[in-house]
Amino acid sequence: MKGIGRNSLGLYISIPFCRSKCTYCNFASGVYPASEHAHYVDRVIEELIAAPAWAARMGVELPRRVDTVYLGGGTPSLLAAELIARLFAAMRREFDFATDAEFTIECAPGQLADETLDALAVTGVNRVSLGVQSFIDREAAVSGRLHSRDVVMREIQRLRSAGISNLNVDLIAGLAGQTLDSWEESLAALAETGVPHASIYMLEVDEDSRLGREVLAHGVRYHAELVPTDDLIARMYSVAIERLKQAGLKQYEISNFSRPDMESRHNLRYWRRRPYLGVGLDAASMLLATDSAARRVLRSTTTDNLAAFVQGCDPVESAWLSSAQQHEEAWFLGLRLNAGVEVGALEREFGGALVARALEAVRRLEDAGLVLSYGGETCETRKTIRLTPQGQLLSNNVFQEFLGL
Repeated sequence: MKGIGRNSLGLYISIPFCRSKCTYCNFASGVYPASEHAHYVDRVIEELIAAPAWAARMGVELPRRVDTVYLGGGTPSLLAAELIARLFAAMRREFDFATDAEFTIECAPGQLADETLDALAVTGVNRVSLGVQSFIDREAAVSGRLHSRDVVMREIQRLRSAGISNLNVDLIAGLAGQTLDSWEESLAALAETGVPHASIYMLEVDEDSRLGREVLAHGVRYHAELVPTDDLIARMYSVAIERLKQAGLKQYEISNFSRPDMESRHNLRYWRRRPYLGVGLDAASMLLATDSAARRVLRSTTTDNLAAFVQGCDPVESAWLSSAQQHEEAWFLGLRLNAGVEVGALEREFGGALVARALEAVRRLEDAGLVLSYGGETCETRKTIRLTPQGQLLSNNVFQEFLGL
C-alpha cells in the first residue's frame, strides 16, 4: 500500500479539546475554554519546529517526507479556522508532503463550523473520522454525545459537498442501554451512509473513564447498570463483522473495516511498525536509530498534563526497544491485521531462534482455537499466522502469550 514506507514519516497531532467529556472516554482530553486553543496550537507548532533537533539529540532519523497526517483527540474540529490554517502552514514549512498524502482529522457530528470546514478543505484535509458511537439518539445522549442521527446524516452530506468523501464512522458496542436490536439499527444506519470506512470498538471497562470506574464499582451512575454483558458485547461485535461485510466493508484489522483500497493508511503505520512522530498532549512516537545498520527503535510518549505542556515543559518518556521487544511487538501488532503475520519475514528480521520461541506460543494458541496457520500443514512449514474469530474476541489474551519470549 502506498504511503506507509520506512523512509517516510507519519505525523500525529493531538488536540485534546472537547465540548463535553463522554462517560466512556479514557483519553487525555477534556473541556477547556476556547481561549486555551491558540496557546496550545502555538506550543504544538513550537514542538514541530524543535522536532529535528530533538531527533538529533536522541540519535533517531526524522524523515522530512510525510505521507500521512492524523489530527486526533479530543475533537480537533473545535479549532477555529485560523488555527487550523496556522497549524497546517507550520507542518508544511517543517516537512515535505507526498502528493498523495493522507490527511485525517477527527470530528464530532454537529461540532464543525462552516468556516472550519472550509479551512479543512483549503488546507488539504482529505479524510474525516466521525465519532458517532451510536445512531440511536437515547444511547448517544446517555453516553455524553451531543448529536442525533439526523445531525450525523447532515454532517456526512456537508463533508461530501465540501469535497471530502473519504469518511470513517466510529461505533461502540457496549454502550449503556444498548441492545442487540438497537445495535442492528445502528449498523443499518451506518450502511445507509455509504461511507467507505468504519471502526467498531468494544467498550473498554477500566478505571480511566467515569463509566468504567462505575461499572467496576457495580454502581448506577452514568447508567452503568445498563451496560451489556461481555457475552452480549461479543455477540454485537460478531454481528458487526457480518453486517458490514454485507454492506461492502471488509474487516482488515480487529476494529477496522473498509471498502477496497480505503484502509486508514496512517493507522496501518502503527500496525506495520513504520515511523511516526507524535506531537501534543499524550502523543506517542516510533522512530528508527541513525547510528546502526541493525534496526533500533525508539518509542516515546509526551506528557499528559495540559498545563505543563502549554507552559513549555514537555516531559518525554523514551525507551529503546531491544530486538526481543521489537519481536514481541511484531507479533501482537501484526496479529491485529486480518492479513496476519508472515513467519518468514520475522525470521529474516529477527533470526530463527526468537521466532522459534514464538512458534511454541502459536502451537498453544492453535490448540485453543485462537489462531490459524496458512501456507503449510505443520508449525514448521507454516507461512502466515492470523487470529481466528474467537482469537479476535480474546485478542488481549493472545497477545499476552508473546510477551517475555
